[in-house]
Amino acid sequence: MAVSLSSLGVGPGTSRPSVLSRHVLLPLLLLLPLSWGNKQDTTNPVCGEPWWSEDLQMTRHWPWEVSLRMENEHVCGGALIDPSWVVTAAHCIQGTKEYSVVLGTSKLQPMNFSSALQVPVRDIIMHPKYWGRTFIMGDVALVHLQAPVTFSEYVQPICLPEPNFNLKVGTQCWVTGWSQVKQRFSANSTLTPELQEAEVFIMDNKRCDQHYHKKSFFPPVVPLVLGDMICATNYGENLCYGDSGGPLACEVEGRWILAGVLSWEKACAKAQNPGVYTRVTKYTKWIKKQMSNEAFSGPCTSACLLFLCWLLQPQMGS
Repeated sequence: MAVSLSSLGVGPGTSRPSVLSRHVLLPLLLLLPLSWGNKQDTTNPVCGEPWWSEDLQMTRHWPWEVSLRMENEHVCGGALIDPSWVVTAAHCIQGTKEYSVVLGTSKLQPMNFSSALQVPVRDIIMHPKYWGRTFIMGDVALVHLQAPVTFSEYVQPICLPEPNFNLKVGTQCWVTGWSQVKQRFSANSTLTPELQEAEVFIMDNKRCDQHYHKKSFFPPVVPLVLGDMICATNYGENLCYGDSGGPLACEVEGRWILAGVLSWEKACAKAQNPGVYTRVTKYTKWIKKQMSNEAFSGPCTSACLLFLCWLLQPQMGS
């Protein structure tokens, strides 16, 4: 972005500010990027919560739920964490395709967009440790929306857990989505038209790992469920309502947090298989860093830096 000095009131015919005015302007200038870069108070972040519709045939509304679309076809779930950002799984991303997200609705194919929103995707950031589907690690991606969404009753973010937060085994959580993953292994693969939900409980990683080793050719000393993963189960009932990349949402002390991102589709091959999710606490710092980097790389950055350098110049002739 080219910025002329004259547009900042600097150049021939303009008077330079006194030392006193510089001392006043400099602190104000340093505060400007903070207000431009952050859309909400990070000390008290907004967290949505699910609510019941008057339509009793409908499940609860989950206001952070996102349908990630590739060329307008639903491919994965996701969770809104900020007006401009969605978290999904890295394995959902299939090259440089045209992506968008639909949010604010429980319908997979909403007939009208009075409450639903469809927003194009500006950019997708894959975690650098993601190795691909063969050996899933770092299975998390950030979706940067083309324009920030406006929060409403139907559109609210879910909060990120702090990196040191420990989700206790047995904690009640919920998985949501439009997929009937159990049918993906047959010729009759379909999606549900209405968002589905399933109650699950956090499972011990060691026990979860033992379960998947039973029919694996890997020896027990080679872990399948790694430390950056988290398991959830409802003890034998089918929990395959979730989409890959979709949220594992848990209510903790009155706040709904994004505990996990559905990573293993094969977890739903059998009803008794626990769901395996990317453990979000392991990636909270990375997520916040990416969001922060984008917030301060906006169009005002070059102008702010140029103005700051000019303010710090020694006065000529003084």
